[in-house]
This record gives sequence, structure tokens and C-alpha cells, in this order.
Amino acid sequence: MAREAPPYLYPGERVVLYDGVCKLCNRWANFVMQHDVEQLIKLATVQSEEGQALLAWAELPLDHFDTMVMIDHDRLYVRSSAFLQAARYFPWPWQALKYLRRVPVPVRDWLYDKVARNRYRWFGRYDACIVPSADHDRRFVKARHD
Repeated sequence: MAREAPPYLYPGERVVLYDGVCKLCNRWANFVMQHDVEQLIKLATVQSEEGQALLAWAELPLDHFDTMVMIDHDRLYVRSSAFLQAARYFPWPWQALKYLRRVPVPVRDWLYDKVARNRYRWFGRYDACIVPSADHDRRFVKARHD
């Protein structure tokens, strides 16, 4: 049985879900916007309506955010694999990160998990999700009210 298409995404779209109160995660979202020069990746915070619906589609927890998620053409990537999948859409030299795929997933995810568990302590957190600026608003997944 085929899985239904992810909510809020048109066929072929991709999105990175990130923790909107995490300062490290917000830096990552800004990095994506800066380096995804073709604007192929959309963003959504896991706390947003859209992020919650996408997490539910992916059958991931809705209230415990310890991983980055990327949905790319209906395929789900989490943790280090989500990071490396997103890097595929960046220009050189960032595309060289693809060689990290040769590192076994358990090793990559062990390091990812260590940073994820300590991200608030090491990098800090915001009291609420940061609202995207007007020039970045188009990069975020939005609910469609047809």
C-alpha cells in the first residue's frame, strides 16, 4: 500500500523540518536558505501547524523534537541522513559532504544524537519560534486554504 503524499507539499517538493526554538537549528535553517541558491528546499518548524502535520505523516513524535527531518520527493530522511540529503542541494564545496555517506549510519547518528541531546545547553534556545523575515517567508511551507 502506497503512502499518501505529504501534506502541504506539491509533488516533487522537499522540506527540512527543524526545532524552531533551538538556536543551532535556526542557524541551520539560515544556512539552508543561504546555500540552497536554487531555493529547492522549503522549511518548516516542528512546532508549526505544517510541521506538526508533516511529523504526523512521517509517524514521528509530535511533542519530542530530537531530530532533523527531511522529506524529499515523498522519501523520509532523519538525523544525519537528513543533513546529508539537504547538502546535496548546495553548491560546491558543500556537495563534498556526500562523502560522509560512506561513514556507517550508526556512527554518523551517534555523533548527531550527541549534538542533538546537548543543543540547548551548548547553543541555547529561544522562548518562542523565530518568525521568518518577509524576504524569507516564501521559503517556508504554508498551509493552503483553497
